[in-house]
This record gives sequence, C-alpha cells and structure tokens, in this order.
Amino acid sequence: MSPSAVSSLNSQLEPLLRGRRVFLGITGSIAAFKAQDLVRALKACGAEVQVALTDSAKQFVTPLTLETLSGRNVHASLWNDGHGTHHIDLARWAEVFVVAPATANTLARMAHGLADDVISTEYLAFRGPVLVAPAMNPAMWDHPATRRNVEKLRTDGVRIAGPAAGLMACGEEGEGRMVEPDALLEAVAGCLYAPSNGKRALVSLGPTQSRLDPVRFLTNRSSGRMGASMAWALRAAGYEVTAVCGPIDPAVRLPADARRIDVRTSGEMASAVLAEWPRAQVYASAAAVLDWEFAEVHTEKLKKEAGVMPPSPPLQETQDILKAVCERRRPGQFILGFAAETRELRAAARRKLASKGCDAVFVNDVSKPGLGFESEANAGWWISSGDEREIPRASKALVARSLVDLIEGRTPKEVRPAAPLIEGNA
Repeated sequence: MSPSAVSSLNSQLEPLLRGRRVFLGITGSIAAFKAQDLVRALKACGAEVQVALTDSAKQFVTPLTLETLSGRNVHASLWNDGHGTHHIDLARWAEVFVVAPATANTLARMAHGLADDVISTEYLAFRGPVLVAPAMNPAMWDHPATRRNVEKLRTDGVRIAGPAAGLMACGEEGEGRMVEPDALLEAVAGCLYAPSNGKRALVSLGPTQSRLDPVRFLTNRSSGRMGASMAWALRAAGYEVTAVCGPIDPAVRLPADARRIDVRTSGEMASAVLAEWPRAQVYASAAAVLDWEFAEVHTEKLKKEAGVMPPSPPLQETQDILKAVCERRRPGQFILGFAAETRELRAAARRKLASKGCDAVFVNDVSKPGLGFESEANAGWWISSGDEREIPRASKALVARSLVDLIEGRTPKEVRPAAPLIEGNA
C-alpha cells in the first residue's frame, strides 16, 4: 500500500482507535513479522498496545523489538516475567483482544478452552470483542479439525480475519496467508464500531467528468476525501453503507465492507444514486457533481490550428441529483447536502436548503488554504431549518463524525452554536 493510502486509512481510523486499549497476542508463525507493522499502525492511530508472545513466537520476533514499538513490556510467560497476574490484569485492561498471527495450535486451544500459555489464559478471562488472523500451511487450514475449531470460535462470537490466498513461505500456494496489516488495522477498528442499527446509508463522493473528445474532459478538484470520511463515520455508527464514487483519488480508502459503485459522468452518478435511494434511510450528498457538461462528445481528438482560437464548446446543464433525491424522499429518510462556497457561506447554504428541500446542509469555504478540496482537514457550518452550528477546523474524519452525530440528533462536544447571521459573518 502506498504511503498516501496508509495516511488516508490512518486518518479515518484514528478517531476510533485513539486512546483505545488493544491486547495483541503473537503466536509461532513466520507471519509474526507482519504483527510488528500492525503494532506500528495501531500506535500511529493513537491506540495503546499490549503485546504477548508464545514461546514459539519468540523464534520469529523478539520481545525487545516489540517492547520498543509498543512502548510497553512484552508478556511472554505466565510465571517468570514479574508483570502481575496476567489472566486478571491484562484481560481486564484490554478493550479489544487480537491474535495475529493465529496458528492452528492456538485456534485449537482457544476453541477448546485450554489455558496453558499467556494468550489462551488471557482469552478465557477476557470479556469483549475478539479478533483472530489465522496463518498456516494451506493443508492445515483445509483440515477438518481446523475448520471445526474455526466454526466453534465463530459460534463463540470470535471474528475471523482471513486467511488470504497466495504464495506461502514454504513455497506452496493456497489459502493460509495472514491478511496484511492494513486490513488487520481496519478489522481491529471494526471491533469498536457501534452495533448495527439496521439502517442503510447512501453516500455520493468525488468529482464527475464530462468528456470532450478521446483526450480531454471537464472535471473539478474533488478528491473524494470528505465523502469517504462520511462513509467511514456512518459505518462506525452502525449503518450499512453504499458509496457511489466518481473518479476519486486512488489513495482514498473506503470501508472494506462498504458497497462501492464506480461512475464517471454526472448522468451515471444520478442513475446510481436514484436507484439506491429507495433502500436507504440516510443520504450524504458529498460528491462535487458538475453543474454543466459538454453538449457534444467528439469521437476524434480536436486538433489545434496555429493562430486560430477554437470555438467554445457548447455546455448543457446536468441533472440536479440532490433535488431529485429530495423529491423522492419517504417519511423517515434524512438528506444531508454539501455546499462548497467561497463567500457568504451561511447565506448560500440557507438558499440551497430551501431550494433543494433537504434536511440540512454542511457548507465549507474552499477558498481557504488547507481546507476543503485536496486536503485532510475541513471546517464549516451545519445549517438546518431550525438550527445553525459551527464545526471548527478538524480532520475530515472528525468533521464527518460530528455530522453523523448531528444527523442522529446528538450534539458533538466540538460543535458550537453559530453566531447570528448578520452582514459580515454570512
């Protein structure tokens, strides 16, 4: 994964993981080296990480390395490391219990309730979400005994991440590789999502494009980051998410379990959104849809002639997706519009609220450097028919969480009532 994609994922998961306590058990697999990257990623998101190693795991990674990465003493024995009564202290300390990699032997211990090492003992004493990432030879993963153990763990409420298929360290190919650290990081954060609320959320994000000829097209600066942040925040709040994506920045990540529909033109986005809207309870219209598109698409490249200015290609208005969604609303559906403005923000948002018929509008100033388009931060105002609230500058992930709180009738502590709308602060 590229550094920009890592940054994008971390920015989305940081609000969920900051300050959370994660127990990470590492068992005896060559994949143990990947667990070091998971510790780094969790720490980068602000989580506290407590590592425990089996004796076999110490053949692949060292306690010193993991103590350096985690900033905490590594637990490797029930008896001899002087760190207290493990099965009480660590199990009560942690909020999430992770075993990665989880060998066939460790899965069997957990499935059958054995408690003869630090990880299996802590597991029996832990009350909370448990995630395991199996890693083993494909034949071992396919063995009926392993499959029975995995199904028993699923029945007990344990979440299973992977394994993935591919080339193994032993040279064989098949299913048995531990999933990559970025996927594990998301799975750990998923343990902290709110329980499913049985509702569906629809998010549109990114730009749209209008093609002029085989070489040129009209578009805008939207990267899709704000819309992606809305998708993450809604997923974390318990919604099932469908994301209709224009051609977003490749580094922008969406939740792995979000349903993604890729489009390019405004017409394609309108068709996809209007087809999905009847099944959703919330729509976040974060896409930067072109207001105009080329009236004609040329099948051949338009050639430049020396000294001759080409005629301006004719434009035509695109469909107003937000208004069309509002016209098709049913009781109980909530529609949040987005407005990117450069002046008189709140007045413009109130006009949009009235003309479209949505429940609320989030408006932001895209003329300010470091905010809005192509940035990781945002700020603006929540405008509804009976309420106006300022959302101060923060990461787009935090702004999105504030917006979801407001959709659900909660007031985030970061949000404050807006000043009266008068000349000079519009």
